Amino acid sequence: MNCNLTDLKHKEVISSCDGTRIGFVDDVIVDTKTAKIVSLIIFGRSGFFGFFGRCEDYIIPWQKIELIGQDTIILSCNMPKPVKRQKKRRFKDNF
Repeated sequence: MNCNLTDLKHKEVISSCDGTRIGFVDDVIVDTKTAKIVSLIIFGRSGFFGFFGRCEDYIIPWQKIELIGQDTIILSCNMPKPVKRQKKRRFKDNF
């Protein structure tokens, strides 16, 4: 089965261990030397109407994927840890 990035973005990522829904694929990381996908990125959920920021993002290594189905991506039992988002630097932080 072939799959492009647009197809991946419509698939829900689920943990096989407890059935936890992690979210939908938002982006991928590609190794430009080997032209292979290294990991999937799932953005954290936004807060109340987007006013209270977002949760941390999930970066899922490609090796953790057990199965890519028609509508879902099943991960191995180990849940990925969310990655803390780096704060944007403001102009005044330079001084």
